[in-house]
Amino acid sequence: MMKTSISCIISFLFLSFLLVVMAALAGDFNQEFDVTWGDGRVKILENGQLLTLSLDKTSGSGFRSKRQYMFGKIDMKIKLVPGNSAGTVTTYYLSSLGPTHDEIDFEFLGNLSGDPYILHTNVFTQGKGDREQQFYLWFDPTKDFHTYSILWNPRSIIFSVDGTPIRQFKNLETSMGIPYPKNQPMWIYSSLWDAEDWATRGGLVKTDWSQAPFVASYRNFNAQACVWSSGSTSSCSRNSTANSWITESLDNSGQARIKWVQKNYMVYNYCTDIKRFPQGFPLECSLN
Repeated sequence: MMKTSISCIISFLFLSFLLVVMAALAGDFNQEFDVTWGDGRVKILENGQLLTLSLDKTSGSGFRSKRQYMFGKIDMKIKLVPGNSAGTVTTYYLSSLGPTHDEIDFEFLGNLSGDPYILHTNVFTQGKGDREQQFYLWFDPTKDFHTYSILWNPRSIIFSVDGTPIRQFKNLETSMGIPYPKNQPMWIYSSLWDAEDWATRGGLVKTDWSQAPFVASYRNFNAQACVWSSGSTSSCSRNSTANSWITESLDNSGQARIKWVQKNYMVYNYCTDIKRFPQGFPLECSLN
């Protein structure tokens, strides 16, 4: 009885410590990110609670997390470049490094003033992407901050906007041999850059530099995630009680919401692009 009580106390203390560590991953851009490029175009304000990226004709800008993660739920509030943002791309993604890298992408393709942004998503496994899905948003993403989330666990990757799932990529590696990002820890990246050669209407609309500097803003970073350290994940990945996201997937309500988004707001799906895949769609298209 005494051993059981001691064991329970130790487990409780460990769980409490773990939750404190997890909570510490929220918030302060000074503590959680490094500026990677931009020569002064990245500004961290309000005691680390607000970050802005800017783009002008000389350069864009970007930042990267100090930590690598191996599975997690990553949230970021972003307010996109307002007005005529044609030619610009704001990115927010997870990625490892190297020619066989894994990557999970949100990219926001700029627009002519008054036209909707296109939200571009992609999943890379072992250096191969080509899994694009694109969406319009059901609100103006330049008027206020909205939460963009990536849930990445051993079961699936779920992209969400303000808590509404828009896309799921399932782990079908064991059953169907389709590669899945599960072995490489990833950093969190974000950038604002000029992609006028392709971003807006396939490059037909160029960047209007008279509107520069273009500015995107970030708040409320939060990572419920396993921090990669010394070649192995932390114990959080093995504690499903403390971290429900590890086994989280879409329930019936989530499936219904994803169908609603894809029916009403999807503007491109690689799984329906016959011209691109004349010999047949990738296997996951019939299974995901």
